[in-house]
Amino acid sequence: MNASGSDLLMSEEVLDDLDLYRLESTAEGRQRLIPAVRRCKKARLGGCVLSETDWKEVASALTSNPSYLTELDLSDNKMQDQSVKLLSSGLQSPNCKLQVLRLKNCSLSELSCAALTSALKSNPSHLTELDLGANKLQDPGVQHLCGLLQSPDCRLQTLRLDDCSLSETSLSALVLALMSNSTPLTELDLSYNWDLQDPGVQHLCGFLQRPDCRLQTLRLKNCSLSELSCAALTSALKSNPSHLTELDLSGNELQDPGVQHLCGLLQSPDCRLQTLRLNACSLSELSCAALVWALKSNPSHLTELDLRGNNDLRDSGVQHLCGFLQSPDCRLQTLRLWSCGLSELSCAALVWALKSNPSHLTELDLRFNNLEDADIYELTGLMESPDFHLQTLRSVRLLPANPTRVSCRAAASLAL
Repeated sequence: MNASGSDLLMSEEVLDDLDLYRLESTAEGRQRLIPAVRRCKKARLGGCVLSETDWKEVASALTSNPSYLTELDLSDNKMQDQSVKLLSSGLQSPNCKLQVLRLKNCSLSELSCAALTSALKSNPSHLTELDLGANKLQDPGVQHLCGLLQSPDCRLQTLRLDDCSLSETSLSALVLALMSNSTPLTELDLSYNWDLQDPGVQHLCGFLQRPDCRLQTLRLKNCSLSELSCAALTSALKSNPSHLTELDLSGNELQDPGVQHLCGLLQSPDCRLQTLRLNACSLSELSCAALVWALKSNPSHLTELDLRGNNDLRDSGVQHLCGFLQSPDCRLQTLRLWSCGLSELSCAALVWALKSNPSHLTELDLRFNNLEDADIYELTGLMESPDFHLQTLRSVRLLPANPTRVSCRAAASLAL
C-alpha cells in the first residue's frame, strides 16, 4: 500500500470523497482501504470485488452514529443474497443519511429488489438518487420498486432503470406509482429497455402531461420506439413542456415523420429544451429542414444537438443546419454530426455559418465522415482565433488501412 493509502487508514479526519480507483494502489491495496468508508461522505467502490467482510464494513458505515455517508457507488459488484441482506440492514438504519445510491450492474434480481425496496421504504426521506441500471429486474422487480415510489416520504429526484429488461407492464406500474404520489422526480432514464415500445410510452405520456410532473430529463434511448411514440410524446409534452430540458430519443426508428411530430414541441413558446439527442434515428435531409424551421421559430434555449449516426443527413442536411447556426438567436454550444455521410462541402458550409455567428459553438464533432486534412483545416483555424469560442473539434478520418488516423495538421487542437 502506498503512503497515501496508509494515511487514509490512520487519519480520523472525515473525508469528502473516497474513490478507490483514483488512488495509486494495487487491487489488494484498494481492498485494504475499504474500512475508510466509515469516515467519508462520498464513497465510490465500483468494481472492487467486495468480500462479505467488505459488505459488513459498508453496512457499518451506514449504521454508525454518526453516519457520514451521503453518496455510495457500489456499481459493478456482483451482489449475492448475503451482500444484499447486509446492505439492506444498513439502509434501514435510522442513522443512515444516504442521498445517492448507485447499484448499476450488480446482478440484482427480483428478490434483491424486494429486499432493497423494503429497506428503503422504512427510511426513504433522504434518498434523492437511485441507480439500478443494467440489472435484470424485469417486471416483478419494478413492481417492488413501485412501493417505494408510492411512499409519501419518498424524495427521489433521479431514477435510473436503463437496461433492466422492462416492458410495457413495467412502465404501466411505474406510471401508476408516480401518479399516485406528488413525486419530486426530475430525471428518469429508461434507455435500453427494448421491450418498452410504443405502448409503453403511451403509459408514460399519462404522467408527462400531469400539471404536477416536474421531469427535467427523460432518456428513452434504444427502446424500440417509432413515429407513434414521437406523436404521443409531443402531444403530452406540449401540454406541460416548461420543465423538460433534456430529451434523448437516440437509437429509435423515428425517421422523418417522427421528427415532424417532435418539431411541434420545439415550436412551442413554452419549450425549454436545452439538450436534444436524436443519434441513429434514421433521419434524412428532410428531418434537418424540419428541425431548423422549428428551432428558428423558438431557438433561444437549445445548447446541445446530437445527430450522430444518421448516415442520410449528408451535405444537404448540414446546409439546412447552417441556416440555424447563422441565426443571431442561436445559442447552440455542442453540435455532434458523427458519421452523417458528410464531405468537404459540409465543412465549407460550417465555416461560413460560424464566421457569420461565432459567439456560442464550443464543440463540433465531425468524426467518421468522408473528410480529408484540407477539409477540416479551416475549421481548426477558427479554434486559434480569439473571435471564436470553438474549443473542441473532433475529426477522425475513417480509412480502410488506418481507421483511427487523426488529421496531422490539426492534431494539436483535436480531441478524440
